Amino acid sequence: MSPILETVSEFATEPHELKYDGYRTLLAVGGGEGRAYTRSGLDWSERFAALIAEAITLDVSSALIDGEAVVLLPDGRTSFQALQAALKHDPRKIDYFAFDLLELDGEDLTERPLTERKEMLAALLGKGVGHLRYSDHIVGRGEQLFESFCGAGLEGVISKRIDARYSGSRSGSWVKTKCIRRQEFVIVGWTPSDKQRGFRSLLLGVNEEGELRFAGKVGTGFTGDEIEHLMALMAPLEQEKATVEAPRVAVRGAHWIKPKLVAEIAYIEFTDEGVLRHPSYLGLREDKKPEAVVLEIEAPVELATTAPVSSGVKISNRGRVIFPEGKLTKGQLSDYYEAVAEVMLPWAGSRPISLVRCPQGRDKKCFFQKHDAGSFGEEVKHVGIREKDGHEEPYLFVDTPAGLLTCVQMGTIEFHGWGARIEDVEKVDRLVFDLDPDEGLDFKAVVSAAFHVQDVLAQMGLVTFPMVTGGKGVHVIAPLTPTAEWPQVKDFAHRFAMALAQAEPARFTAALAKARRAGRIFIDYLRNQRGATAVMPYSARSRPFAPVAAPLTWEELRDLDSPAHWHIGDGAELVKRARSKDLAHWGRADQILPDL
Repeated sequence: MSPILETVSEFATEPHELKYDGYRTLLAVGGGEGRAYTRSGLDWSERFAALIAEAITLDVSSALIDGEAVVLLPDGRTSFQALQAALKHDPRKIDYFAFDLLELDGEDLTERPLTERKEMLAALLGKGVGHLRYSDHIVGRGEQLFESFCGAGLEGVISKRIDARYSGSRSGSWVKTKCIRRQEFVIVGWTPSDKQRGFRSLLLGVNEEGELRFAGKVGTGFTGDEIEHLMALMAPLEQEKATVEAPRVAVRGAHWIKPKLVAEIAYIEFTDEGVLRHPSYLGLREDKKPEAVVLEIEAPVELATTAPVSSGVKISNRGRVIFPEGKLTKGQLSDYYEAVAEVMLPWAGSRPISLVRCPQGRDKKCFFQKHDAGSFGEEVKHVGIREKDGHEEPYLFVDTPAGLLTCVQMGTIEFHGWGARIEDVEKVDRLVFDLDPDEGLDFKAVVSAAFHVQDVLAQMGLVTFPMVTGGKGVHVIAPLTPTAEWPQVKDFAHRFAMALAQAEPARFTAALAKARRAGRIFIDYLRNQRGATAVMPYSARSRPFAPVAAPLTWEELRDLDSPAHWHIGDGAELVKRARSKDLAHWGRADQILPDL
């Protein structure tokens, strides 16, 4: 136990753990071998070879451990910068704090309560094995623990339900409380200074219930150069109309601007009136869209729950048959989306989407929709995206179960999304190859092709996962750190598909014309261009018997018999799979597009 934890060891009755500043890592050992994986599924075994060497000495036949790779400073704090330096220069400095045990000697422990899993983990690690340490928890009196951690300059506290099954994410039964409160706000104007050129303070807003509300103002944290920089950015955005409703005394003499700029602000708390106390300006966030700025609420531990959150959306005409095959209804479709919302939103939420709407059923008129004239209400949101001719159009996005279910209430069956999030729609966060077989090919041929694509991309350094689409084919997906822009990604995808088709012309084709695909698999690379969409994980499909798209492991794909294996009646099974395998983290990765 670190010196910091020893100072708070007197607290005792609800489990709270130190929030480490490192890399979340899964250690898997068995048969004298081991692997290390990041939370996004990347294999970092080479980077953490020293930790693996110690893990395989544990007295087990097999184990899967969840924890954090860190570098400890002399005062007990952890430092992400020090960890990055150690990875480059001296991995022997890296420690591993284990805080959960998912599997032991072939037994799946994820359904057991947290207390049982941690008892078994503590017995396994004892007082530590080399650089492997047991991350103890403090039970109860979380506020005092939080104050102690913050006073010591630590990151914060992770609080967990004591009886919770394993979820693998900081949601539901895990709650994160940060010592330093900071988040983004939209700049909606400024108040003038009576002592110097520039402004006295920036006026701030935040999105709430479909519109901007006043969140206060910030007048500290600026250098003279930054004031000049901000004034130059705000001048062309000035407008007469107020952007938010605010107390007159707080915005006397205000200059209002179009809500286009986002700033990161540190603060102590919100007042009862919903404005910031003691805010300080940290800098502009050019990677964040104003539409994406909402409050990051830190829920108290006692509100954490593993139960699904109800969307609260009323579904009309629940008995209407949407899928004639099997007589599946709108009510059954909405129940499916209600069930899978928690595992679907990490993939489909907060990115521009196109909807396939079939108000009268899948066998009647269906149409794509990516813009909204206002008929969806407040739960379905908009992000402004520049079109080719320079004007801006409002694209749809959702980020809550209520938004998802509102779309279903409006007749939506399918959800298709961009390969970028609304924070920056020009930066791509996934590479998608859709393997579309000719009519004469069976699913085994598609599976074999998918493994080949996986292997070629792996040789280029890209970790991928497969997704069955509920249609005919398979998507091979490589999550990316969003640094590359659309032209670069499109060019890579096109050249990769052409190279694959040239290397194996009897098996693959990159030709768009269906007449040229006879007996082959079309490598659809066109998903990787600006404005293009791909079906989202867990989306239902407007096809017979309501199949759904589902991400899976490569081993699962090997044994699968159909690309339409799961249907809307399998919601509970899909959620259980996603929780046990922590599938949502596959959508995020620390890998960049390689040169081709």
